[in-house]
Amino acid sequence: MNSLRGFSDAAGKLSRNPLGIIALFIVLVYGMASLVTAVIGSSGSNELYYLVYFLIFFPVLVLVAFLWLVSQHSDKLYGPGDFANEDNFMALRIAASLGAASAKLENEAAHDIERIVNSARLVAPSQSKQPSNWKNKILWVDDRPQNNTYERRAFETIGIEITTALSTQEAFDRLAGNQYAVIISDMERKEGPREGYVLLDKLRGNGNGTPLFFYATSNAPEHLRETIEHGGQGCTNNPSDLFEMVTRKVIEGQRG
Repeated sequence: MNSLRGFSDAAGKLSRNPLGIIALFIVLVYGMASLVTAVIGSSGSNELYYLVYFLIFFPVLVLVAFLWLVSQHSDKLYGPGDFANEDNFMALRIAASLGAASAKLENEAAHDIERIVNSARLVAPSQSKQPSNWKNKILWVDDRPQNNTYERRAFETIGIEITTALSTQEAFDRLAGNQYAVIISDMERKEGPREGYVLLDKLRGNGNGTPLFFYATSNAPEHLRETIEHGGQGCTNNPSDLFEMVTRKVIEGQRG
């Protein structure tokens, strides 16, 4: 009875994060394999050889799967209980997403990762506890949303909801029945090389003052000046800059 209670307690602790669940699964597999080995061994069946092969190769498969998880999804191997507080856990998830997005930039400096973590810690506690409403939502206009997967994941980690639109017309269709805290837009789309400005000019011409940031291939000073001249709030090609600018604007809107 004590051994069962001990196993139950251990299983409860292991199930708190993905790594523990993997360990628990391995223990259960080997436990069942031991029972089957005892039964088959006592009967003298030749099927025991198959089980021996399984016990030999199973750890190799587990190791390969573990290496893949560590290299591709390291931020998902832990749970909130593994950290001193939930904010540190969220900061890790955000930093991992933005770090992966930053890998697309050849000139991204390594020290930016520290800034990403600091920004994540700044916004995660206040934003994650906000109730779901339009002040918690972003409209992201880009005809290639697959290029922004990691960036969107960072925002979603702190509770911001993302609605995507593939064109200027689709963006206005979304805006017709909804309100958003911030709009993020690319610049060049199938409609034209400066379609981002077309979207911004139409918004401001219609009296829509929703803050808009361009996430494009340039963060040159002249492009920032032009963005402001058109009524936008900022432009960048750096995912950590985008995350910091947008989340600060969202929080300002909620406090205003």
